[in-house]
Amino acid sequence: MFTPAENVSPFDVNMAADAGFDLVVPYRGVTVDSVAALVQDAIFSRPPKRFNDTAVFIGGHDVICAADMLSKAKAALVPPFEIGLFADPNGAYTTSAALLALVEHHLQKGSQAGLEGRNVQIYGGGPVGLCTAVLVAQQGGRPLLVRLTGMTADKEKALEEFGSRYGVELPWVAAPSVEDKADVISKAHVVITSAKAGVRVLPRALLDMAPDLLVAADVNAVPPGGIEGVGAGDNGVKLAQESDTPVGIGALAIGNVKYQVQHKLLKALQESDEPAFLDFPDAFRLATQLV
Repeated sequence: MFTPAENVSPFDVNMAADAGFDLVVPYRGVTVDSVAALVQDAIFSRPPKRFNDTAVFIGGHDVICAADMLSKAKAALVPPFEIGLFADPNGAYTTSAALLALVEHHLQKGSQAGLEGRNVQIYGGGPVGLCTAVLVAQQGGRPLLVRLTGMTADKEKALEEFGSRYGVELPWVAAPSVEDKADVISKAHVVITSAKAGVRVLPRALLDMAPDLLVAADVNAVPPGGIEGVGAGDNGVKLAQESDTPVGIGALAIGNVKYQVQHKLLKALQESDEPAFLDFPDAFRLATQLV
């Protein structure tokens, strides 16, 4: 397990152990520039038919850094000496995959149409929000990252680079006040909150200002929820008795799918017919199958 942080995630360690890895070895303080040497030090002890015996998991908290590390790791392989690679920084890759798979499912369930052409607003531009925005764009939706604070020039540049890596544009708007959010939300078909735990982002009064709202999803399991009226365990629960839409999706419903996705991808590293290189689009394809 490679992480640029001080420690690897205990959650990820447990997941790897439960998925059947005999040894889980943490490498802390790993930089993008040090990835290649570590990977190459591992692959030459694995003859071609033993690529399933060792894998690299890339964690940390920065999705852009993790994407860079994954690219460096893949470039460091020397076929036929290869091993599996899987990035899931801060759980954002698998969480965004699970989240959007559930959103798409409930859109299709309600109207027989998915994300194509939908206005999807993502409140909070953290790791999960960034990955979710990319997935929305790849599915033909119209993502909008709604920043709850401003955007520095460095962050804006990083956002552009992250979108460019996956061939999509990631538009954003700052909406720190209730008035700003009210102006933005009026055009939403889907709202997603991925802000800090324990922060109420969207009160019910704001949801009522979105006449075309179909799905509201919240990844925050710590009270109060990010969206008023969406319970942590909700999975398609109506937010208004007088109407079939919008429906809510809560953090525990998302987490249940995320857990299964991460477990199965860790198993895939050990069982695939060829070396597996796993990114969040791969996680999304699996999540849609599970949902």
